[in-house]
Amino acid sequence: MALSVGIVGLPNVGKSTLFNALTASKVEAANYPFATINPNKGIVRVLDPRVILLADALGPERTIFATVEFNDIAGLVRGANKGEGLGNQFLAHIRECDVILQVVRCFPDSEIIHVEDGVDPERDIAIINLELILKDLDTLYKRKGRVETKARVNKDKEAMFEMEIIEKLIPALENEIPARLVKDLNNIQQDFIRKNYGLLTFKPVIYVANISDSEYLTYEDNKDYQKVLAIAQKENAEIVAISAAIEAEIVMLSSNEQELYFQELGIPQSGLNKVVEVAYRTLGLSSYFTVGKEEVRAWTFKSGMTAPQCAGVIHSDFERGFIRADVYHYDDFLKYGDENKIKEAGRMRSEGKEYLMQDGDIVFFKFNVRK
Repeated sequence: MALSVGIVGLPNVGKSTLFNALTASKVEAANYPFATINPNKGIVRVLDPRVILLADALGPERTIFATVEFNDIAGLVRGANKGEGLGNQFLAHIRECDVILQVVRCFPDSEIIHVEDGVDPERDIAIINLELILKDLDTLYKRKGRVETKARVNKDKEAMFEMEIIEKLIPALENEIPARLVKDLNNIQQDFIRKNYGLLTFKPVIYVANISDSEYLTYEDNKDYQKVLAIAQKENAEIVAISAAIEAEIVMLSSNEQELYFQELGIPQSGLNKVVEVAYRTLGLSSYFTVGKEEVRAWTFKSGMTAPQCAGVIHSDFERGFIRADVYHYDDFLKYGDENKIKEAGRMRSEGKEYLMQDGDIVFFKFNVRK
């Protein structure tokens, strides 16, 4: 269950610079629009300190971290929904992602071209959101044309169910309200939208305020950051302040040098860690671990999943033949130091099919699949 993050924004707001820093890749970060045509992809390990501690303690043959895929999607412009600036192609790339990371430039720089002739976060966010909304409206108008007659004339139950959803979404989008902010949709309707429409504005959004290196330590005083923050709060969305320029410098350093650099600047963690942490929280993701002499590994799961469903993250056979799961928590390992002492303390549990997995669970699945 690898997390896929799409980095979007207007041209020249720092998307590719941020992508380079997050993934330690070297893609073009040029000072002109559409330097990125096809989405650059980078797979990044989530260096969970819990995995590192477990591996140090158990000394496995291999250690496997959870991963996040970052997609640097080319800058969108006005008219993208109609194909301007290869917009249709870029919008299709967004559809493949789990969460949208919208980068907003929060500093002026006469040497960096801005396609809208000046920095204005509110305008920039509005442009991106409107292009996504217009694309979603096009999707829903076409869908409505296919099901409306079935619902109105034939009284087809499935079509009537779908029309009820469409009639809630279209007016909202026409009033420039993203689908994710439409409030009168129940859980069943939301699941239907998620599985059948691929709406761009239904995807969760994380706003990334790109601050200049000189203002990064005092970014909360930046007026442009405050504008992005106000929008994020209104939408109940997450916001992360990052200096793409500083992140680009950090990624060139060794681990020890990075720690010293963080200390000198007074930065508690890298932009990558901040983004991953917020993305996990936004999508309601958690991690459980499998441990042994051969391997210590982190697995990503959706909060609220049962033990069999989490077993299925490893392999479908594990879910299909699930019997029980031996479970203890990472905190127990911290306290007792090894599995035998955890058992002696009565902290090892045998859980069944109804058990809801918790973040930090360490688990051994028991299953049997008959041929």
